[in-house]
Amino acid sequence: MYTSGALILTNDGDFIYKVTHPKYEIEKTYNVTINGIITNEEIEKLEQGVKIDDYVSGKAKVKILKIDKEKNISRIEITIHEGKNREVRKMCKAIGKKVLALHRSKIENIEVKDIKLGEWRYLTKSEVNSLLKKIIV
Repeated sequence: MYTSGALILTNDGDFIYKVTHPKYEIEKTYNVTINGIITNEEIEKLEQGVKIDDYVSGKAKVKILKIDKEKNISRIEITIHEGKNREVRKMCKAIGKKVLALHRSKIENIEVKDIKLGEWRYLTKSEVNSLLKKIIV
């Protein structure tokens, strides 16, 4: 199972707590390749929240990126604000789909589309300020 994408590394515990805690509703966007062809019913289930372990996931935004009937896979974009441990994988499992690849493409307004695998960059001041505006209560 392949996983890649955006991470924020910092020594500021308060900042990262606020970026990751669900109450601040910082969106995390994932590009997910799953086995099988996703149905509208399955998308609706993900959007409304699915039963995982002992809780129901939060509502998600879901968009189909590509369906490949020959390979029997679907690529979808899932945006959530919780981000619990392996939550996207568990959400997909709850609708009977196995995750084949998972890529966190965005954390709120911070995208990683121009960063090659294994590379990193500093956040810009505007990215930090944008996050701070969202998490200051």
